[in-house]
Amino acid sequence: MKPILQSLTCIALAVGVLSGCANMNETQQGTAKGAGIGAAAGAVLGAVVGGRSGAVTGAVLGGAAGAVGGNIWSKKMQDQKTAMEKATVGTGVAVTQTSDNRLKLDIPSDVSFDVGRSAIKSNFDPILNQFATTLLQHPETTISIVGHTDSTGTEAINNPLSFDRANAARDYLAGRGVARNRISTDGRGAREPVADNGTTQGRDKNRRIEIYVAEQVSSR
Repeated sequence: MKPILQSLTCIALAVGVLSGCANMNETQQGTAKGAGIGAAAGAVLGAVVGGRSGAVTGAVLGGAAGAVGGNIWSKKMQDQKTAMEKATVGTGVAVTQTSDNRLKLDIPSDVSFDVGRSAIKSNFDPILNQFATTLLQHPETTISIVGHTDSTGTEAINNPLSFDRANAARDYLAGRGVARNRISTDGRGAREPVADNGTTQGRDKNRRIEIYVAEQVSSR
């Protein structure tokens, strides 16, 4: 049993390291924890059934199951996606399901913010109002808002501007009754472009905010 115990110790250490990474958001930490817990549980069960080789196999399978289990895509999540798709028809806002089972709203600058500004544009209000309504109907979800800019200007300008845009969306939602402790914000400046910054159209796409909604698997 000693090699198996050593393997479990390594798994436990990995869980601590992964879930404590400073650059992980809450959702990613939950996924990492789920992977580690699943791996440990799988290893124990595998060891009972098949010894050391069973422990390894169990850890791999359990880790995969745990990682997927960090977030879920339930009927409630699908209902939110459907509601936001209806609310954003024709606006240019993309509503998608991510590979880790989060709802994503990708909101370009022509909908949300003027160039170089963090004040929310009036045509963004109806979208955020509908979004706040769905969030209030599903209090079990958490929200992450990420701001982005194009490459125009320096990092000293772009980095705080991207944070300000994310915080402006957070403040708007909080003003509509969504609890602030459900919302995390981040700013990526111009570091994560989705289009060519060498064209006007590309810069328009890069100036954006992304809003993610996740429903966590209950630990009970």
